[in-house]
Amino acid sequence: MSAAHAPAGERVLLDAEALQRTLHRIAHEIIEGNDGLDEVALIGIHTRGVFLAQRLRGLIEEFAGTRLELGTVDITFYRDDVQVRGREAPLHPQPLVRATKIDFPLEGRTCVLVDDVLYTGRTIRAAIDALFDYGRPARVQLAVICDRGHRELPIRPDYVGKNLPTARTERVQVQLLEVDEIDQVLLVPSPEEES
Repeated sequence: MSAAHAPAGERVLLDAEALQRTLHRIAHEIIEGNDGLDEVALIGIHTRGVFLAQRLRGLIEEFAGTRLELGTVDITFYRDDVQVRGREAPLHPQPLVRATKIDFPLEGRTCVLVDDVLYTGRTIRAAIDALFDYGRPARVQLAVICDRGHRELPIRPDYVGKNLPTARTERVQVQLLEVDEIDQVLLVPSPEEES
């Protein structure tokens, strides 16, 4: 893995080739971990989880010949760190709200939530809450590119690309072609944004 595209102080953990291998492996694990792929749906968590879910869908179709249902979920109003105040200016910058799109029934399905980095578990809790507002899947699984530890909730991924023990003063940043014009995973030596 080359540090050629990492700004000073940042370290490349996965380059484009390693990220592609990771997605291939996760796609194979999803295929092997689910009998009856016809009942599996991928649900990408905005923003990067959506693009990762799209890539996984293409890989699973290539490997198994089955095109999975694909949805997107926005967790903005399910987060426990967003405070909406009536008629007063917000105290903190407000997150961008994106569309949730789940245009197929969830009942009886295995829904695989897809995200880039698993950290405290709060994003996944919010995504599960949002998902259940659209129906009651038979199972919910979780696929992430990186698990960096520091869990605050009892959430564990079913499919993980790379376990990355990190300090709280570090940040794992997944960059994707669709958003960042490069595929790589970086370790950034800076504290997390305070909520």
